[in-house]
Amino acid sequence: MRIHLVTLHPDLLRGPCEASIVGRARRRGLVELSFTDPRRWAEGRHKKVDDRPFGGGPGMVIAAPPMAGALDHLRAQEPAARLLITSPQGRRLDQAWVRELALEPALVVLCGHYEGIDERIDALYRPEPFSLGDFVLSGGEPAALALVDAVVRLLPGALGNAASAVEDSFGDDGELDHPCFTRPREFRGLEVPAALIAGDHAGIARWRAEERRRRTAPRRPSG
Repeated sequence: MRIHLVTLHPDLLRGPCEASIVGRARRRGLVELSFTDPRRWAEGRHKKVDDRPFGGGPGMVIAAPPMAGALDHLRAQEPAARLLITSPQGRRLDQAWVRELALEPALVVLCGHYEGIDERIDALYRPEPFSLGDFVLSGGEPAALALVDAVVRLLPGALGNAASAVEDSFGDDGELDHPCFTRPREFRGLEVPAALIAGDHAGIARWRAEERRRRTAPRRPSG
């Protein structure tokens, strides 16, 4: 898989993408990541990419020309890539959508910034907006990192145990994950549940299923 990140702050993304599961997946050749700065297509000595909004108001808006230059450059490399953009107005990213994106051969993720991007970029390129929730970030880079991490961990070979991706929260049943315990069996007066140490695999499966339902009901009420 190839993921291209379009950002005014590539250094915010490079470090995290070298670590943990994403970093290992890159070193194994499971995913290729690139970082494209629209300033490459900005004009003038200062490579200015933003300007005041027409109609007045606070903040700055990312101008269309440098962003279009970056997207045209990537479109020439990846004409079939799926294009997404971080936006608080976008669809809430969930595990079902992440599984869908993980099947794509290539993604281009456009990181929003300032008050937004000139609306003509939306009209010309029709990126799919996505959001992490109903709150505002200083820029789209944290949301882009979340998407990259969620997608990459689903790629075959990215996790040490492929079952981990299947048993995570929001799996096929949509439930939250069950509680987890490890050694020691007793810690500060708290014991590991007996069902987990009895050696009864069917009983463990029942306990975990019951705990998933118990956790999910109050935290993700249906309706």
